[in-house]
Amino acid sequence: MKGMVKLTLLLIVLLIGASALVWTLNVRDETAVDVKDAGETRPVATPANPDLLARGAYLARAGNCMGCHTARGGARYAGGRGIATPFGIVYTSNITPDQASGIGSWSPLHFWRALHNGRSKSGRLLYPAFPYTSYTQVTREDSDALFAYLASQPAVAQPNLLHTLRFPYQSQAALAVWRALYFKPGVYRPDASRSAEWNRGAYLVQGLGHCGACHSARNVLGATEQGPGLAGGLIPMQNWYAPPLASAHQAGVGDWDREQIVSLLKTGISPRASANGPMAEVVLRSTQYLSHEDLSAMAQFLKELPKVKTEPAAPAYTEPSSAAATAAGRGAKLYEQHCEQCHGDKGQGQGQGVFKAYPALAGNRAVTMQSTVNLVQMVLNGGFAPATEANPRPFGMPPFVLVLDNTEVAALLTHIRSAWGNQASAVLPLDVNRIRANQSR
Repeated sequence: MKGMVKLTLLLIVLLIGASALVWTLNVRDETAVDVKDAGETRPVATPANPDLLARGAYLARAGNCMGCHTARGGARYAGGRGIATPFGIVYTSNITPDQASGIGSWSPLHFWRALHNGRSKSGRLLYPAFPYTSYTQVTREDSDALFAYLASQPAVAQPNLLHTLRFPYQSQAALAVWRALYFKPGVYRPDASRSAEWNRGAYLVQGLGHCGACHSARNVLGATEQGPGLAGGLIPMQNWYAPPLASAHQAGVGDWDREQIVSLLKTGISPRASANGPMAEVVLRSTQYLSHEDLSAMAQFLKELPKVKTEPAAPAYTEPSSAAATAAGRGAKLYEQHCEQCHGDKGQGQGQGVFKAYPALAGNRAVTMQSTVNLVQMVLNGGFAPATEANPRPFGMPPFVLVLDNTEVAALLTHIRSAWGNQASAVLPLDVNRIRANQSR
């Protein structure tokens, strides 16, 4: 009996200790909001100066705020867009200056705390679908400019929707534990050993740009895995693969000219690659509006990412089995029927100048990278570069989801990945079926 009592007391002590640790980790670098000085708690009711508003508008583009905080067909910044996660759906909030449903009653300090600490005005913990794990690096000055811009937008009375998360992920307690494990607030600190340009690029890529939200692998609890930055990963629920930005064999740009990187971010196309899938939306809504100076800074940072040391020198390749060889032969006929007219009889691509309207498939890293997810997505759903000011009418690839079955898509991609000097593994019908099935949910 005494042993049971001691065990119970021990468990209670451990529970209290763990709770205290979680609480301590959740309030580190916490921003107090009850200060009275300088009118911090007074909502912004008068127009800010034009320069501040212009700066805030620019930062909103850099962070692609409207992309998430605007539902399809809805009012700008009024929220309501559902973000699908492995744990349920998180709905974005209304960030217009409406007093009841938006941020009209917020102060600049409340807004700073949301970005820096991941807390709402009331102090509730925010879900990291709002990428405060990246936004925590934003400076207070940029936060204030962004808030001033949002406060100048038309107020929209649109109540926020309740998240539909499964148990126990909907609880603040579970979220507090997650944050204690995976979130540490901290403003970006410039690296004195690097140039001002490199630091500006790092600030944009790692902060407002939140590139790591896609270009990082995630663990079973949805946290980005520790390790080399921007190391790539499958985007949860979207079934697109954001390849490593430090890999010479996937999406690394270390050997690119800076202007080629700037072109990709500004126009959606470059002599070396084009933006498709989720990246096309990033270019469409965000990076095409950034200044040449900022894009050059981002390019410089990306060029100097640490190289992946454990990466194989070439994509893994094995001699095809008889079944794979048969599939490749069938794929060659499908290629001739559906693809050759645009991509060329030898996968050389077609078009005038350095920007080919139809990209080459021979020697294309997007074709031979280990993950075949994006290839399957593009064959099923089509490939479309973003419409940008410099490229307002981009060429696109039609979807074949209703034309080719799983076996045919697999055969076609197996042929493309093994023809014209390409040496990459076969695509299986099961690989295609997984993506097709996920899209029908």
